[in-house]
Amino acid sequence: MSEVLRLENITRRYKEGEGQLEVFSDLSLAISAGEIVALVGPSGSGKSSLLHIAGLLEAPTSGEIIIEGTATSGLPDAERTAIRRDRMGFVYQAHHLLPEFDALENVVLPQMIAGRSKGEAAKEAARLLETLGLGQRLTHRPAQLSGGEQQRVAIARALANRPRLLLADEPTGNLDPKTSGGVFDALIEITRAQGLAALIATHNLELAGRMDRVLMLHQGRLVEGSQAR
Repeated sequence: MSEVLRLENITRRYKEGEGQLEVFSDLSLAISAGEIVALVGPSGSGKSSLLHIAGLLEAPTSGEIIIEGTATSGLPDAERTAIRRDRMGFVYQAHHLLPEFDALENVVLPQMIAGRSKGEAAKEAARLLETLGLGQRLTHRPAQLSGGEQQRVAIARALANRPRLLLADEPTGNLDPKTSGGVFDALIEITRAQGLAALIATHNLELAGRMDRVLMLHQGRLVEGSQAR
């Protein structure tokens, strides 16, 4: 399997008063195509910060982020933006759908921004939404959809530009347990079908245990495998 994401010796510190708060230090990980990795840890451990760094949304204090063999720390902002747009998909705890647009339009828009024609974008959006069980809800706006349906639209939007890497931050955190399980199943199924690499932060250890690997972020360190469960 080809390696999609590598983090090398990542350290992140923030200014705090007169000193600095070190969130994590010298973290390294690698994820290959087709591999789904859970990131777990207590609230405030830095899971979101690590995802933002992996997604080139936040710069580490030191270390390197390598996307499909490309070291990114020295790249201009425009090239980093292009990597995010073309190779990454993001799913958050809140769906952040545009309320004035229906489900199909919410998935069409990012594709058109990336340069795809409206017709091609609509065809791909419909395919993704149908795969996620929303074939009968294409023309419904977010307010007309359940919480689980809204998050499925958000997943389709994240995958619309055919990324190589999916980053998800508590993607089922706002949902009840039954709905959460269904959305998670859909997320995993479509991620595997498309052969993506995925790093998914979750507080749900049962869901984490269904992924290929579990990484626990604890006291600034990553613990991998059975030790994390």
